[in-house]
Amino acid sequence: MYYAGIDLGGTNIAAGLVTTDGKIVESMSVPTHAERDFREIVKDMAELVVKLSEKANIPVSEIKAVGIGCPGSIDSARGVCEYSNNISMVHADVAGEFKKTLDVPVYLENDANAAALGEYEINAKGSGSFVFVTLGTGVGGGVIINGEIFRGFNGVGAELGHTVINVDGEQCTCGRKGCWEAYASVTALIRQTKAAMEANPDSLMCEIAEKEGRISGMTSFLAAKAGDKAGQAVVDQYFVYIAEGITNLVNIFQPEKLVIGGSISKEGDYLLKPVAELVKKHDYNRYMPKAEIKIATLRGDAGIIGAAIAARNAEER
Repeated sequence: MYYAGIDLGGTNIAAGLVTTDGKIVESMSVPTHAERDFREIVKDMAELVVKLSEKANIPVSEIKAVGIGCPGSIDSARGVCEYSNNISMVHADVAGEFKKTLDVPVYLENDANAAALGEYEINAKGSGSFVFVTLGTGVGGGVIINGEIFRGFNGVGAELGHTVINVDGEQCTCGRKGCWEAYASVTALIRQTKAAMEANPDSLMCEIAEKEGRISGMTSFLAAKAGDKAGQAVVDQYFVYIAEGITNLVNIFQPEKLVIGGSISKEGDYLLKPVAELVKKHDYNRYMPKAEIKIATLRGDAGIIGAAIAARNAEER
């Protein structure tokens, strides 16, 4: 039997057919067009699973269940997205709408929780405590305790990006000011890069951005690696912001393993080493074993695998 895992993002819907042990046998993606009514998006997700089964030559009848990783506040028991600010959904019955197109068991999970479960399943299974942080458009993540996703009593626990690191600081999309997300997301990094470019018009960042036709999360990194002082200053400060939030998480959970994912994690050791050193310096724990901090390995597949594993776990209960 197989499970379908769907990673619903603001830009793309990615889906895969996954074996019971977490291996993707086939995957596909389509644009989300997030401005649409959620029902249209859900219909596309269901149709994508059908296309996947056809592409893999695996009958839909062999897909035991579908897991969906969805951004926002999720009621997993009911399959409802109560609220999402990235895709316009309020009290959206995602599971119910999905079944109108494809009548299979459907399980809804927060997208960051799903990605955390994917990384845990493949790279940290057996760890008593595990934290996953994803640095992308926003800052998300998930916490796994004794193999189970920590959701809080109401299903919306572990909104890691919305812990505050600077009271009355930068405005966050959630409504608060000073959230970690407002400093450590790639969106924030781009804003920081723009500000540095304006202050340093001779910086290599300006040349890189002009050549690429845009300012991206990589602009300051590319400049820093080429010896640009202004670019290096942006990157160094960005590392401080990342480390501040991770230190908070380590101080709260003291996880066996903490994994950093998201698009910026592609920087690997260039990001990991300075961030880990900063966390080590500020971690409250002085004499007990330290949390192991690593870079994610599943990249974009984490959400697909985790959503499928969430469906598998729900079916096995």
